[in-house]
Parts: sequence; C-alpha cells; structure tokens
Amino acid sequence: MSVNKFICGDDAVAEGVRLARPHVISAYPITPQTIVVERLSDYVEDGSLDSEYIHVESEHSAMSAAIGVSAVGARAFTATSSQGLLYMAEAMYYASGGRYPIVMMNANRALAAPWNIYGDHTDALSQLNSGWIQVYVENAQEALDMVIQSYKIAENKDVMTPMMVNLDGFILTHTYESVEVPEQSKVDAFLPAFETVNKMSLENPMNACMTAGKEWHFEFRLKQEMGMQNAFQVIGDVNDEYAQAFGRDYGGLIEAYECDDADVVLVALGSVCGTIRPVVDEMRAEGHKVGLLKIRYMRPFPKAELSEALKDIKAVGVIDKDLSFGYEGTVYTNLMSSLYDDSRKVTTNFIAGIGGRDITKDNVNEMYLKLLNALNKGEMDRLQYINVRCDNA
Repeated sequence: MSVNKFICGDDAVAEGVRLARPHVISAYPITPQTIVVERLSDYVEDGSLDSEYIHVESEHSAMSAAIGVSAVGARAFTATSSQGLLYMAEAMYYASGGRYPIVMMNANRALAAPWNIYGDHTDALSQLNSGWIQVYVENAQEALDMVIQSYKIAENKDVMTPMMVNLDGFILTHTYESVEVPEQSKVDAFLPAFETVNKMSLENPMNACMTAGKEWHFEFRLKQEMGMQNAFQVIGDVNDEYAQAFGRDYGGLIEAYECDDADVVLVALGSVCGTIRPVVDEMRAEGHKVGLLKIRYMRPFPKAELSEALKDIKAVGVIDKDLSFGYEGTVYTNLMSSLYDDSRKVTTNFIAGIGGRDITKDNVNEMYLKLLNALNKGEMDRLQYINVRCDNA
C-alpha cells in the first residue's frame, strides 16, 4: 500500500528516484539540492535502493558519468542547481545529442553574481536550447510523481531525450508537506525496466556522440527535434496512464484553473501557482472573473495548448522569475509566440521573485487588479516589476 509521509520537496524527489530504481546515481552536492543526493546515499547504504552511488568531484563529472551510464543501456539519475547546472551545460548537449534518457532534478536557484542561494528560474531557462525536456512542478507530491513519469517519457523509444525536473529552491526543496509515496510494486508495473538499442554493444557495434560535419549535422538535429515533437503525445499518454494507476492527474503540458469563463488570466510556472490559486478563489468570490494557467512544460513548449486555452481571454499576465537582460522574461517571450496572431489581447510581463524575493498573495492580487483595470483602457505597460525597489516598477 502507499504511505503518507511528511517530507520536504528534496526528500520527495529522492523517494521518486528510489521507486524508479536507477542503476547508477552520480552525485555532487549543491545548495538547495544537497538533500536529494544525501537521502539517496542513505537508501543505497541501507539497502532499500539497489544502485551504484558515485560521489564525483564536480557537476560536469556528474553529468559525464550519467552519460556513460546511459551509453551502456542503464538507467541514470543526477541532480544539481544554479551554478552547478551551468557547469554541466557542455555535457548536457552531449546527453541530448547522444539521445540518452537521463533524468535530472534541478533545484531552481538564482545565478551569480551577486551570489545568491535562493530560488528563481534563471538557471533552467538558460538551458532551454540544450535539447532537454523541462518540467516545472508546483509542490512536493508533483515532484515525486514527475520523477517517476520522467523516466517513462524520456525512455520512450520515440522520444529518447533527457529530462529535467525543476523544483523551486527552498520554497519547495526545503518545505515540508504531506506526500503520498506509492508502493514499489505499482511503480514497477507502471515503469518497466529500461531497454534500449541505443547503447554500446560488442554484438551490435555503433557510433556514439560521433563527429558529424556539414553533410549530416543538420539531420542529427532534426532527429532530436522529432524526439521533442513525439514527446507531446507521450507526455499526455503517460499522464493519463499515471492518473489511472495512482489517481493523480496533472493535465499534461498545461493545467488550467478557473479559466473557462475568465476575462483575465495569470500564466506562471512552479510553486507560485500554489499562491495564485487561493487568490483566484477570493477574487472570484468578489465577482472578478480571473483564472490561472500553469505551464508545466517549457520544452517541448505547448504552443497549441496555450493558444487554445487563452483564445477567449481578454487580458493575460505572465509571471517570470527571470529576466532576459535587454528584452523581457523568457516565459513571456515564448508565450507571445503562441499569441502572435491575436492583437486583441492585452498582455503584460510581470517580473517577480528574482533572487528568491517573495511573491505574496497581495502581489498576486495587485497583478490581477492591474489586468482588470487594463481592460477598461485597452492597454498596459508591456513590462512591469513587482515588489521591487525601482522607480519604474
């Protein structure tokens, strides 16, 4: 039977990894991810996880080791955060280009300088072009469930693409909540042992991570893109199968909350969605037609799903916990490409939560009121800073 545990988000990830039975864990600690690899070392030591545990000397080595593991047809896991993710970046492109379905947890954390250990999305969003599937979770339960789902998505023969599970640093990684941990036999039935032909073999020799010049490099990139495109269907199928087996349905690539009759909607990633939901309820009780649209996957980007969900919405605000210097937030840029043919909408980009600054219910209420007021004017500032010491906020 499943059991309920009062654990933090990092512990929930470790529980999900234990249930997924990776053959090898390559570990390098970095705040606020460290608890994940610490707990996994406990599981290996006490025998509840039959896995090889490699404590490497750097994040670059952690990803390189995971590539080696996957290259021989074994299931790999690693975890990182912030500067560690950037240190991995070179090897991440080898992982995706080699079509190795590694699963990695990333504890979202601001990048230096100035040095900061708290959470925003700058680290993961900087790697959108690395060829990895990226999912962002709202709470610890979703973190556990997505680790398990990620292996099934990444290892699908039509996808074969590494996957990054993103948790907001400290807000999720270190916050405790009740989490349902499934029983091992049910996870084993859902997630079979990893089998692949994309591996080193004496019986069937093949090249891996080879050199490809201008004659073939383009075609290899298109194969990667085909894997990403195939992931759209696989993500939906895996979500449905997981909901059937475990009773938790996350809606696939996006999740809409009170959007059916909404006039204005906030779009967001990750834990802030848990702050937005009660504000939606409170404002609706006051007669305001507001809603929340949670983007779960930034890659592959759910352009069609977002366009459909927002087609009748009059004003859209996008909360970005990052800033692409000299332009706008990365989530906003991606979303606007989905709405490029709809000039009737009022849209704005709320930059908030940078460096772990709180996004409070009052801040969310302020954003909704700005959007509602903009409906009367038909326009609003394209870029707005929330809860910041700045003259143009």
